[in-house]
Amino acid sequence: MAFGKNPRTDRKSTSYCSTVTLVVFVALCLVGVWMMTSSSIIPVPTTSVSTETKSELKERVPDTSQAFEDTPGDLPSDAIQGDNGNPSQEEKAPEVEEKVQEDPVQETQEKESKKEIQESDESTDKGDDREKIQEQEVEGGDQQLPQTEEKLEEKSNEPVTEEEKVELKDKVDEHNEEKAPDQSDDSKKQSESDGAGGQDSPDETPKDENQESPSEDKVKEKSPGEVLPDAAQSEILNETNIQTGTWKTQATESKNENDAQGGSDGYKWKLCNVTAGPDYIPCLDNEQAIKRLPSTKHYEHRERHCPDPAPTCLVPLPEGYRRPIEWPTSRDKIWYSNVPHTKLAQVKGHQNWVKVSGDHLIFPGGGTQFKNGAQHYIDFIQEIKPDIAWGKRTRVILDVGCGVASFGGYLFDNDVLAMSFAPKDEHEAQVQFALERGIPAISAVMGTQRLPFPSRVFDVVHCARCRVPWHIEGGMLLLELNRVLRPGGYFVWSATPVYQNKKNEEDAGIWKAMKKLTKDMCWDLKKVEYDRVNQVGAAIFKKPTSNDCYENRPVSEPPMCKESDEPNAAWYVPLQACMHKVPVASTERGSKWPEEWPLRLENPPYWLSTQTGVYGKAAPEDFTSDYEHWKRVVSKSYLKGLGINWSRIRNVMDMRAVYGGFAAALKDVNLWVMNVVPVNSADTLPIIYERGLFGIYHDWCESFNTYPRSYDLLHADHLFSKLKKCSVTSVVAEVDRILRPEGTFIVRDNVEIINQIKELIKSMKWEVRMAYSQDKEGLLCVKKSMWRPEDRSSM
Repeated sequence: MAFGKNPRTDRKSTSYCSTVTLVVFVALCLVGVWMMTSSSIIPVPTTSVSTETKSELKERVPDTSQAFEDTPGDLPSDAIQGDNGNPSQEEKAPEVEEKVQEDPVQETQEKESKKEIQESDESTDKGDDREKIQEQEVEGGDQQLPQTEEKLEEKSNEPVTEEEKVELKDKVDEHNEEKAPDQSDDSKKQSESDGAGGQDSPDETPKDENQESPSEDKVKEKSPGEVLPDAAQSEILNETNIQTGTWKTQATESKNENDAQGGSDGYKWKLCNVTAGPDYIPCLDNEQAIKRLPSTKHYEHRERHCPDPAPTCLVPLPEGYRRPIEWPTSRDKIWYSNVPHTKLAQVKGHQNWVKVSGDHLIFPGGGTQFKNGAQHYIDFIQEIKPDIAWGKRTRVILDVGCGVASFGGYLFDNDVLAMSFAPKDEHEAQVQFALERGIPAISAVMGTQRLPFPSRVFDVVHCARCRVPWHIEGGMLLLELNRVLRPGGYFVWSATPVYQNKKNEEDAGIWKAMKKLTKDMCWDLKKVEYDRVNQVGAAIFKKPTSNDCYENRPVSEPPMCKESDEPNAAWYVPLQACMHKVPVASTERGSKWPEEWPLRLENPPYWLSTQTGVYGKAAPEDFTSDYEHWKRVVSKSYLKGLGINWSRIRNVMDMRAVYGGFAAALKDVNLWVMNVVPVNSADTLPIIYERGLFGIYHDWCESFNTYPRSYDLLHADHLFSKLKKCSVTSVVAEVDRILRPEGTFIVRDNVEIINQIKELIKSMKWEVRMAYSQDKEGLLCVKKSMWRPEDRSSM
């Protein structure tokens, strides 16, 4: 049944719908207005910094215009850039670079070695011509201040009312009170300071009680010449994993989950798939290259044969690896699990080299020639030849065939540095033992090539039963020691031919040959003495300080080297059976003995007076400026501002040392520094030795001659921006190889390099302790983790 329409009912329905529509429309408009007005209020980070007023924030944020820079006038800005002589942005000096390249002190080891190799009959082609170093222009990172009311106004495009400011401040204060109700303002500031400064957490590394934490007061007291602002007072330094808010971020949650699943962003690392396993040294364990050698007669298989390209894999850790024992306890015992080798204990145990005791390897301090202890042997040498004067006249020595380096380890008590070396051979892990103990050592052999050191730099050369046949093939190997021994320096030889030549026919023949050879070399045999305690003997020879003997020899044998032969050339240069003349001019290096230690550390060498320095000034002034620069950096930044527990630092390497100022500034800290001068940098290594420090030439496109996990701290000052022929990735992989887990890596370089390295080390799950940039320059301080990838490389 159909019903007709009721006009009255229809009118009511239409009116009702219109009313509802209008109400909904008005509600939507109100919601829209509310949303637009609420957008002007932006949540503020829930830290105590957010509660401060605009003026207070400006007072707390340090003026970074002086940050990361030395006091003007002390050191040119190009000193921080490197040794290429480029002028700073403020003071252009186009003539500096030309002077630097022409001056003798600027000659690079790579150039010297190439020149020497090309002129040698046994020349080898090693590397390309030196490329001209160019300054890299990189944009610096922006520095941001905490948000203030002014920032809020900019983001919302509307003025923030006083009511909104008060409401916002109240909310933040309320949140802070809920977060830390018992924490005072002072303790909050201290907590922030500890976090930003990168101090170890309680469950990782105990905080050094003597180490002061950064504080607000200290920032205000900083002078314009200070190198870095306090980490706690500058956001750009706060590169930590601390979460300051209640809410986690999606980035943090996802990263934690990826880490838990073994994933990582960026570069995908793999484990090195090699026979040597945790002890892999790429240039000494290149099995394919060693198999192709035509002969091993001269220990060619123990020399460097580097893979090309350089490896980018990570070396695995030994099973059960743990943090090394600290010095000086480590001199006497180390963890067996860190160097799990017992062959030396079995073969040399009766000579007190090393013994196994539970979880430890014990080092009684003995050796083949000093079974009753190295200290007595050291005193014995001093007694028979007082002129040696350990720690005064004699500061830097070369210990050939060092074994586990107990001789060098006990010389530290006499203020003597020993560059100890031995081959990676059947005497299993001897150099690795030395480094684990905290004693300087490298893996090397006297074979067919010169040692990687300058000429005339060691005060004493020592050989205790080092099994080197000095007398054969025209005395070629002993003549190499003559090259590196300082004029007037001593050669101490402790071996059976010295004291058993009347009992043993072979020893008698060797002793007779050695006496003739050393006489022909114009070495003066000063002493031959027998030690009744150790029942061994030692002979001490002295190198001449003039050329008179050479000129008066009836027969020029061994011959003098050609005038064109560069004695400092040492990188892949073949050995030659010849001698270089002794320098006699007063301005030549080697014509005088250096000042006694420690005066030689701080004073410029006498032979620098007529030269131009690395940074363009007169060399003595350059030397002093560099030293003052590093003293400020080390004392005001490194020792206090990076959160490093220096009591745990023993083995240190400066990967680009220049004058050795970084090592000199650490003189009073209980550690040693291996100063590396890259072969394509100015050849300043002789200066480092002259001031009583030691070091080595190296090309960072190749691996270093040391075992994995050798160093506690690596320092790279503008090294990576100088690399021209190899990748940053391969060098970072080498850094990972030689740095101990939980060790520290400090990089100073341009911002582009800093960012690149930061991404690589993050992909290895290292902890970024500090990242700072200013005026296109940056500093990065990171801590290595225990993380290792699961996948293995196909090499």
